[in-house]
Amino acid sequence: METKKIAIVGAGISGLLACKYTLTKGHQPIVFESQTGIGGVWTKTLETTRLQTPKPAYQFSDFPISPDAHQVLEYVKLYARHFDLLKHIKFSTKVLSIGYDGPPAEAMPSWSMWGGDGGPFCSGGKWKIRVQDCLSLQTEIYEVDFVILCVGRFSDIPNAPEFPPNRGPEVFHGKVIHSMDYAAMDYQAAKEFVRGKRVVVVGLQKSALDIAMECSTVNGVERPCTVLYKTEHWNLPDYQPWGVPLALLYLTRFSELLVHKPGEGLLLSLLATVLSPLRWAVSKFVESDIKRKLPLKKFGMVPKHSFLQAISSCLISTVPKNFYDRVEEGSIILKKAPGFEFCKNGISIDGEVELLDSDLVILATGYRGEKKFIEVFESQLFRDSLSGPPNSIVPLYRECIQPWIPQLAVIGFSESIANLYTSEIRCRWLAELLAGTFKLPSIKKMEEDIEEWHKYIKRSSGQYCRRSCIAALHIWYNDQLCKDMGWNPKRKKGFFAELFEPYGPTDYVSP
Repeated sequence: METKKIAIVGAGISGLLACKYTLTKGHQPIVFESQTGIGGVWTKTLETTRLQTPKPAYQFSDFPISPDAHQVLEYVKLYARHFDLLKHIKFSTKVLSIGYDGPPAEAMPSWSMWGGDGGPFCSGGKWKIRVQDCLSLQTEIYEVDFVILCVGRFSDIPNAPEFPPNRGPEVFHGKVIHSMDYAAMDYQAAKEFVRGKRVVVVGLQKSALDIAMECSTVNGVERPCTVLYKTEHWNLPDYQPWGVPLALLYLTRFSELLVHKPGEGLLLSLLATVLSPLRWAVSKFVESDIKRKLPLKKFGMVPKHSFLQAISSCLISTVPKNFYDRVEEGSIILKKAPGFEFCKNGISIDGEVELLDSDLVILATGYRGEKKFIEVFESQLFRDSLSGPPNSIVPLYRECIQPWIPQLAVIGFSESIANLYTSEIRCRWLAELLAGTFKLPSIKKMEEDIEEWHKYIKRSSGQYCRRSCIAALHIWYNDQLCKDMGWNPKRKKGFFAELFEPYGPTDYVSP
């Protein structure tokens, strides 16, 4: 097979996996990384960061070590060195734009197959990657046969709230930063930055909770940290509800029989309907354990949605140890706010007369992940193809391929309960596609499949469908990839093991 040049954008976990598996098929990858090192989001973590995935699920299939949170970056570096990946990476090199040089845009609507005939290189086109050296600021253009975007969704472009004129940060006499700016500080600098300040943290996901803990450690009850949130979430104290591993409840084939799936047949549909009371009971079982261990009711923190919806939306995280002890003592204040605006001395909360005085506001409001990989395209047609409607999933077949964009894949945008695990099998699937092991179906078939997954994700995730979360159907999703590659999707030994044992990365170590 002819060696092809593959451009990989990003040297986080997905980028390293894409590099490794394209190498196994004899291709020539070149990885562009704007930072000075590998690791993606793991290069900048908070001191209180904990791994948000059960350890057995957060490891490479062929390099099995289960790291703690502060060991992850070292684990990733060991992986890159073990498979000799570093020599393929251009550090401090930012991708400015990518342009497609191939069949004219007006010819593409006539295609019935991806790229013309369903193959990864068959349209005869090339991608031109315009990059900039972050040190010298010189630009250069690379021509490649295929592009893999591994830019992730939890970095670079903050999702900052929008405010009316004269109601935003510009009128505030204190300081406003995003959580990514806080995470970029070293641990001691972060402590000194918040010391003695009245801090408001906006958000209730993992970064918000971690930052609030760090602020309360530094300032105590004298300068309590206020956590401003809009919606309560199911945050886990641990992964052992009532002593039962969470993986047994949500990472087995049996657990997925309780869920209606995209592309399911009549039998599986009937089974999911019949077992729906059990699906409800499992969710309530987990919720009752969380409420038993954490004083959610006391502080008005019981979510209105189910735990099943939370895990189906990839919106679960672990609560920092002793978080609610800090709430009890008063060094952390939880305050619900349907909306807010800035004023000279702090924050004005919708519906409240009293102002919330503050010296520092930290926006732990997430990121605009899709903006990064959509705006890198020179072609507006390709930008529109990837964007899709704002209230839908990003339209990717197998969460990797946009049917109307040839010779390109996206890895690491769609979420799961263990993103490393998911990215690895996607990269293996993509490597087999590049090797010609299989071809994609028609564009029509791919769009129908995307719509099936959109219906499922919309139903299970509601307003959070843009996250394209597959956590509650992780095995079902992997089965589709396995079938495409010609692998047996059933990876366990024995009927009961196949049905009731949790699936993890090591189950896919070999075809």
